[in-house]
Amino acid sequence: MNSYNIHPIIVHFPIAFLFIYSIIKILPLSKWFPGISWKQIERLLLVVGVLGAFAAFATGDTAKHLMHPNRQLVSMHENFAALSVWIYGLLLLGEIISVFNQNYRGRFSLNEKIVKILSFLETILCNNVFSKILAFAGFIAIFLTGLLGGAMVYGATADPIAGIVLKLLGISI
Repeated sequence: MNSYNIHPIIVHFPIAFLFIYSIIKILPLSKWFPGISWKQIERLLLVVGVLGAFAAFATGDTAKHLMHPNRQLVSMHENFAALSVWIYGLLLLGEIISVFNQNYRGRFSLNEKIVKILSFLETILCNNVFSKILAFAGFIAIFLTGLLGGAMVYGATADPIAGIVLKLLGISI
């Protein structure tokens, strides 16, 4: 049975969605364009981006076995990909809890401890400053993931920044 490398097809979508999410989250677009429902756009980008990131993460193993690139480079790429998924996953968890607390919590009879935990998580993960810091950290993590993926495919010299980042990370290819 043939194996196909669909990772490059899938990976660009979550990068784009999460990149745009981070830009919208970090910049004061709601002040510049107040008539737009930015929260709904953020949530849509985050849901689609995180689901796509899980798909990209899942297809990465197949790509690794088909390409046989530098192990150190692959390992660092996987680490930054996992970090990206965790960061954006936390942001998505905060949004899910927020929507649940606002719209659905009253429909369930939840234990008081669970209500307190959900409220605490929402307070932390949806805090404006903290969520912007997470969005920026996710932006950096996804940027580095993509840069390392590009270095695997095109080499360290195809991108002027790749050589510098690889040197900083102690990776030689």
